[in-house]
Formats: sequence, C-alpha cells, structure tokens
Amino acid sequence: MTLQSTALLALLQLASPSLPIGAYTYSQGLESAIEKGMVKDESSARSWIREFLRITSDFEAPILWRLLKAFSLRDIKAVGYWTEHFIAARDTAEFRAETIQMGYSLGKLVVELKIADDSLLEILASQPEIPLPTAFACTAEALAVPHEDALLGMLFSMVENQVLVCVKSVPLGQVSGQRLLLSLHPAIEAALHRACGLADDELSNWAPGLSLLSMQHEVQYSRVYRS
Repeated sequence: MTLQSTALLALLQLASPSLPIGAYTYSQGLESAIEKGMVKDESSARSWIREFLRITSDFEAPILWRLLKAFSLRDIKAVGYWTEHFIAARDTAEFRAETIQMGYSLGKLVVELKIADDSLLEILASQPEIPLPTAFACTAEALAVPHEDALLGMLFSMVENQVLVCVKSVPLGQVSGQRLLLSLHPAIEAALHRACGLADDELSNWAPGLSLLSMQHEVQYSRVYRS
C-alpha cells in the first residue's frame, strides 16, 4: 500500500460521520431555521448550507488550517493560542458545548487508539479544554494526513451533516439529499481555498443571525438535535 493510499484511508476514517464523536446529534442552528420555515425545501437548504460554508471559511476553517500547521511544527504556543481563540469565539452555550464535547471525544480516541506520538499527546494534554478543530488537527497530524486534504475532509464532513439534517427534518428525499450534496462540491472547494488564504486579521465569526437562531434553539419546545 502506498503512502498516498494510507493517508487517504486515514482521511476517510477521520472525516466519516460514523466516527463516534457525536457529530450527528448537532445541527449547528439548522434545526431552528427549519422550525421557523427558513429552510423548507432543497433550494432553501442549498442557500443555507452555502452561507454556512461562507461563515465556516471565514473563521473555523482558517483556524483549523493554523492548528494543522502548529501541530506539524509541534508548536505548543500556537496550538494554545488558536485553541483559546476558537473557544472564546463560540458565542452561544450550545455552540460552545458542541465543540468541547466533540473535541473531548475525538481527543480521547487519539489517546486510546495510541496513534499519536508523545509530543502530540503532550500538546493535546496541555490544553485546558479541547475544541473539535484542535482534536481534529492533532488526529490528522498523527495519521499523516496532508493539511489541505484534512481541511477538505472536515469541510465535507460538516456539509454532509447539514445535508443529513435536511434529509431527516425538512424532510428531503434521499435522491434530493444526494443531489444537494453533489451540487455543493464547488462551494466546498471554494471554502477550502478561502480558508487557506486568509490573513490572521481577516478572520471573523460575525454571524448574528446564526447566533440568534442558536440561542432560540436552546429554548425551542420540540427539538431533535443538541444545537
């Protein structure tokens, strides 16, 4: 098996929604948008996810990009800085709990599967709290997944989860869901390129509408997802 094949297999496992870190239990505000009729069919779902990708490419994805580089350099200071920066930017209780829960679960897997060397484990253990981007970056480095591939895998996984929420809750049919996911490939690639090119002072998590939907979801009467 070639090194490229090994890295691909590692990426497929890392980005899989079947990985038991609980991603499928979160909608990231989408359930509120469906409840309010903002997302009601394939067209509105596509618009929502494209905007979701834009927001992600402005903040979460570029931070993951920086964390990937920091772990590859074993730069504990940079990992700590971007980890703290990301957690501080989670502006609702649900968004913060989501990333900490999944980060904790993935970090625990890294330790229990014994796939990371001592230097990576030391950096991970030094973080007071581990959000998902930090745990994902550490795991990608441990599995020798190329940085760009790792970021693309994370973006695809997030979009796939959004599509799955739409299939279950709008609801959309399976064919509609696959068509929707296929149509979003160019937007995922665009998000990747934007995330890799942003300077530090260009990062922004400004999304007041999404924050309001998240806060409303916290008190939503009937809900399936945890965010």
